[in-house]
Amino acid sequence: MKTTTETGKGVYDILTDHIINLLEQGTVPWKQPWSQKEPPQNLLNRVPYKGINMMLLSAFNFERNLFLTFNQIKHLSVQLEKGAKSLPVIFWKWPEPEKNQDGSIVKTDDEKKLRPVLRFYSVFNISQIKNLPEQLIPPQDIRQNDSIESCARIVEGMPNRPTIQFVDQEAYYSPSRDTVNVPDIKFFESSEGYYATLFHELIHSTGHEKRLNRAAGMKSISFGSEKYSTEELIAEIGACCLEAQAGISDRDFQNNAAYIKGWLARLKKDSRFIVFASSQAQKAADYILNGHDKELKVAPVLISTGKEVSQKTKKKKIARKKPIS
Repeated sequence: MKTTTETGKGVYDILTDHIINLLEQGTVPWKQPWSQKEPPQNLLNRVPYKGINMMLLSAFNFERNLFLTFNQIKHLSVQLEKGAKSLPVIFWKWPEPEKNQDGSIVKTDDEKKLRPVLRFYSVFNISQIKNLPEQLIPPQDIRQNDSIESCARIVEGMPNRPTIQFVDQEAYYSPSRDTVNVPDIKFFESSEGYYATLFHELIHSTGHEKRLNRAAGMKSISFGSEKYSTEELIAEIGACCLEAQAGISDRDFQNNAAYIKGWLARLKKDSRFIVFASSQAQKAADYILNGHDKELKVAPVLISTGKEVSQKTKKKKIARKKPIS
C-alpha cells in the first residue's frame, strides 16, 4: 500500500496526470469500447476493477484486460518483461479505530481520524509477464454489440426508478418532477445511442434525495457551473459503467473538443475532481444494477408520448448533453 509513487507524486496527482495525458491526445478514457473485451479484472480471482480503475486499465488498450499484482507474480514464480511499467490501482483505506485498554473503541470527533485515505498498489497486464502458464489464461469471450435486451433488463431492474417519458424531443432529467425524458428510440442513429442516452439520464436521477441524495441542490444547478460540470461527468462515467455491463458501445459518441477542453481545465485546477466524480459514478451505477431498495415502489417503465414530433426533427441527431433541470 502506498500514498505516493516512485516519482514522489501523490495518488490524486498521478491519476489525474494519466487522465490529462489521455484527454490531450483526444482520448476520452471513460468512452473506451469495453464491450470488445472482458472488463478489466484480476487474472487469478476474477475480481473486476471498478470506477476509475476500470477506466484507466481499459485506456491502456491491452489485448486482454487481465492483470496480476506484484505479489501474485512472485507467488507464480514468473518474471516481468524487461522494462515493464506498473499500473496503479487505487482503493480507500479506512483508518483503524483507536481502542481503550478494555478493547472498546475510543470515540472521536476528529474528522481526519474518521476519513478514509486514498491508497494504491501496482498491477501488471499479462502481456508484461514472461512464461505465464497458458492454463491460467481463460479463453476470450467475444461479446456481441447487439445484445440490447441486456440494456432493457438494466432499465427495468432499476429500484425506485423515476418515470421515463417520451414527451419532448430532447434528453433531460427533471429533479422537481423526478422524470427522465428521452426521444423515442426511432429518432436515434442507433439503439446503442438510445440506451447510452437513457443510461446517462438515469444516472442523473440517482442524485435525487430519495435515492443517493448526491446533490441536495440539484434543482439550483446552473449550466456551466462547477456543480454542473461535476454532475455531467458523473453521468458520463456512470453511463459508461452501465454500457460496459450491458456489453454495448455507444457508436454515436464523438469526442467533443469543447467538453475535452472543459474537463482538462477542471482537472488541472483540481486533482481530486476525477477521483470524486468516478467514485460517485460507480455508486450511481451500482445503485441501478444492484436494486437494494426492494421495498420502494417501482415507477412505471415507460410513459407514452404526449405530442407528435415532426419529420424534420426526426432527421436531426439527438444531443445527449442537456441541463438536468
